[in-house]
Amino acid sequence: MTGRRDLDAAGITDPALRAGYELCRRLNARHGKTYFLATLLLPPQKRPYVHALYGFARHADDLVDDLSPGLASDAGRARRFTAWSEQFLTDLEWGATSDPVTRAVLDTIARWQIPTGYFADFVDSMRMDLTVDSYRTYAELDRYMWGSAAVVGLQMLPILGRADTEVRWDVLEQHAIALGTAFQLTNFLRDVGEDLRRGRVYLPQESLDAFGVNRDRLERGRVDESIRNLLAAEIERARRLYRAADPGIDLVHPSSRDCLRTARTLYSEILDEIERRDYDVFHGRVAVGLPRRAQVALSGARGAWASRRAGPTTPTGSAS
Repeated sequence: MTGRRDLDAAGITDPALRAGYELCRRLNARHGKTYFLATLLLPPQKRPYVHALYGFARHADDLVDDLSPGLASDAGRARRFTAWSEQFLTDLEWGATSDPVTRAVLDTIARWQIPTGYFADFVDSMRMDLTVDSYRTYAELDRYMWGSAAVVGLQMLPILGRADTEVRWDVLEQHAIALGTAFQLTNFLRDVGEDLRRGRVYLPQESLDAFGVNRDRLERGRVDESIRNLLAAEIERARRLYRAADPGIDLVHPSSRDCLRTARTLYSEILDEIERRDYDVFHGRVAVGLPRRAQVALSGARGAWASRRAGPTTPTGSAS
């Protein structure tokens, strides 16, 4: 019922379009629990569009990582992703599609005037996951993260909106890039073991070399002092990005701030949990506990409710 009310609030009435948005909402709820929780703190009329962006990204990521029978080979996944991505880029150019997830994201792009180049860049990075299994330097990894993470933050900005027209859009964009990249690095650190099982390492080789760690050592999954020092250095890199992103939260529209604060708090605390587990990222996924997630969400909900009562929830949108 919540999804229907959100679609009503957003003025989305076409049945086929509503079905696409609802599919994206379910993808977000199933796979992106922290993001889904944070999205609930946005005004109802904004939530479907964030679900659409998440659903699109998740769908593409699933195609790349799908290990179901018949697609377990690199060639099988590449064929499926290539077919989907070529169709998506064609649909993006035409502005129309028969795919329900793409239908929702195309509507979101049109309503919020989101630059289509961000989506092409995202597809390019997802394509890299089919052929690239490691990165020599952080600069190389950063180029990958531009498409996989930074542009996702930029896609979100028109929906989140600015506090007022005095806020420079280019300044806001830099904070969004930092936050998107911080989220991505946090994912990489949390998922070291999982990514290794997929044949990938997202820690730069230059970082491994600096601490005397090689891929074989990571694959053994035993935490030693060198691995602790490596992960500690990468955690600090992620925390610097979170600190760089923080001033941007006060620059978005008040109705969007508690969503961002909640996502930032819960995601950054994954780094704290890695430390509490003595850097064991090989055996079981590191996660923030349910009581803490509930505590942060409740605080965010109070703030979101107060901001809605204080003024209008329609953001000042894009750079125009």
